[in-house]
Amino acid sequence: MRTLAVVPIKTLTAAKQRLSGALASGARQSLAQAMFSDVLAALRRSQRIDEIAIVTADVVANAVAHGPRTTVLPDDVQDGQSAATLIAIRFAAAADYERVVLVPGDTPLLDAVELDALLDRCEADGLDAGIVADRHGTGTNGLVLSPPDALLPSFGPGSLERHVAGAVMSGIVHRLEHVPSLEHDVDTPEDLAALADALTSVRTVAPRTRGALRQLDRSGALHSLGRDPVNV
Repeated sequence: MRTLAVVPIKTLTAAKQRLSGALASGARQSLAQAMFSDVLAALRRSQRIDEIAIVTADVVANAVAHGPRTTVLPDDVQDGQSAATLIAIRFAAAADYERVVLVPGDTPLLDAVELDALLDRCEADGLDAGIVADRHGTGTNGLVLSPPDALLPSFGPGSLERHVAGAVMSGIVHRLEHVPSLEHDVDTPEDLAALADALTSVRTVAPRTRGALRQLDRSGALHSLGRDPVNV
């Protein structure tokens, strides 16, 4: 099944505003870029993904994205994550992709093997939509859609409930999927602390994010998180 992975990336200089109380603008940008790079690397290791579409208006993200099996789609409107994914869904339909998988750019623990297993399950069971929850059980950190327009994306706070309700109302075959490596995204200082904790027990993933956290620790920027991430 021809599959397009989709990663929307907002302008890095404006990324992670909810971390502004803990991190300065430059630190937030460096962290966002590192997480995006790790997500992109994981997607490139996938055996089930044919192409990766990065939807962005950011010059740095554009430069980072260039590489094997990767297309950059301009986000001229910059109207949020849901609108950005629709740009890629239209691209997928025009390019005859049978399926898209939507993942955030701030899930650096993403494991290619787990992602491939998710795609295999969805295909084997004939799902129109596979919906992956975040660690809180309220947000959505992954959507597998076949066909690409099977469900209208509606990201943001409370998105898990909206996606499930949308699937029920549309009458499509759907299922909540558990993918541990997609549980951690970073919106708040608490999320960042949880990610740092997770990285202490998983040594073989997210090298760029790990390096960014070490740099933030050396600068003292992570002191407000209430933990010591020096063993990351």
